[in-house]
Amino acid sequence: MGPRSPTRTMRLWGPRSLGVALGVFMTIGFALQLWGGPFQRRLPGLQLRQPWAPSPGPAVPSCPPQQRLVFLKTHKSGSSSVLSLLHRYGDRHGLRFALPARYQFGYPRLFQASRVKGYHPQGGGTQPPFHILCHHMRFNLKEVLQVMPSDSFFFSIVRDPAALARSAFSYYKSTSSAFRKAPSLAAFLANPRAFYRPGARGDHYARNLLWFDFGLPFPPEMRTKRGNPHPPRDPNPPQLQVLLSGAGPQAHILDPNALFHPAPTAADGHSQTSSPATLDLGSSSFIQWSLAWLDSVFDLVLVAEYFDESLVLLADALCWGLDDVVGFMHNAQAGSKQGRSTVSNGGLTAENKQLTTRARSWNNLDWALYVHFNHSLWARIKQYGQSRLESAVAELRARREALAKHCLVGGEALDPKYITDQRFRPFQFGSGKVLGYVLQSGLSLQDQEECERLATPELQYKDKLDAKQFPPTVSLPLKTSRLLSP
Repeated sequence: MGPRSPTRTMRLWGPRSLGVALGVFMTIGFALQLWGGPFQRRLPGLQLRQPWAPSPGPAVPSCPPQQRLVFLKTHKSGSSSVLSLLHRYGDRHGLRFALPARYQFGYPRLFQASRVKGYHPQGGGTQPPFHILCHHMRFNLKEVLQVMPSDSFFFSIVRDPAALARSAFSYYKSTSSAFRKAPSLAAFLANPRAFYRPGARGDHYARNLLWFDFGLPFPPEMRTKRGNPHPPRDPNPPQLQVLLSGAGPQAHILDPNALFHPAPTAADGHSQTSSPATLDLGSSSFIQWSLAWLDSVFDLVLVAEYFDESLVLLADALCWGLDDVVGFMHNAQAGSKQGRSTVSNGGLTAENKQLTTRARSWNNLDWALYVHFNHSLWARIKQYGQSRLESAVAELRARREALAKHCLVGGEALDPKYITDQRFRPFQFGSGKVLGYVLQSGLSLQDQEECERLATPELQYKDKLDAKQFPPTVSLPLKTSRLLSP
């Protein structure tokens, strides 16, 4: 796995305890105004990542491509489309995936290295290194670093909680007891505590799902007050630990009490709306330290509403070519609008505006995540160059459209009733239909192979990678010596 870089190992070991002592926190710079987007100035006591800078130069990267990747696949955020890119890239380049035994790493429990197929702890035998860890998990940095090198590229994706709530309600209605009892999403959000019960099975899908997936601890008031939700019990509950420079092994604990409410922010004209949801969004020391921790661990967080812009930044950060991030949408439900901005309330009906406001308020921790990473995305776009980005996005979309016309019947995703080839029929779950693809006939062998990579759903692709990395053993009959006649 290679040596761990001190910049990730010494920065944070978490989430394992809850931050830094409040007095220490105030001493080292509470006045740094952590709320406000990407941390251009890092706390001096924390060894955080250096500020990001785009790679200048031609469209074809001149730097070596990054091939050690950790992707936190969040739920209902467009992450299946990102997973498809990683599957295809790793398959084409012969990279080794850290795979679950089935399709998830013990979710909703925190990730454990022991759940990786073929993983052996140090001293437990030799093994080839893993290149990509990308399937569903609840993030647990300490255990991830048992599997992946600390200099891996860590990234994830977030989505506006209002759009995520619509998708999650449809997809997880039979899984979440809170959703199952509610006649509609509007009814649920009008009085969520009438349906939501702390600790009920599957109810982590019903509130602050992004926060949960990132493995962050929940504020005490969300875990202890009657009627307020908390995530399902876990034998290893998440805690946020921050190691200060020169502090040795002792972690200082931050008191996360006393939330206060900031004014809404805007990021270069592209982000947050002023809505009652922001009034419920606590920017306490607890949330600030959680966001600071995420900033120190993740190199990039994509935003589903600006999906193509995010992919251009991802290709640049990984030193990949643009073709490496051109792909098709996966695991989308009929009628969904992945990649379209829903942050602005303009054009919505009064009923939809109310639903959006209530969804963001109910999912207030996810809204904090979204505001923060939406802000940081646009700061990075500004640094990358707006005109340069627009040109790259136009090229990416043109290539995707050309591939769709060449590979796909109808040039787009289709209702699953038209997909008879089980290799390309996506898993159907929830109340909405999950769309998939039918390949054109008459493709050349080379084009057939690439189009299959583009169209294969995530479960079938995982099975394909599994069979490639762990081919079934074939027991050959033993050779018997020919009997000599007497």
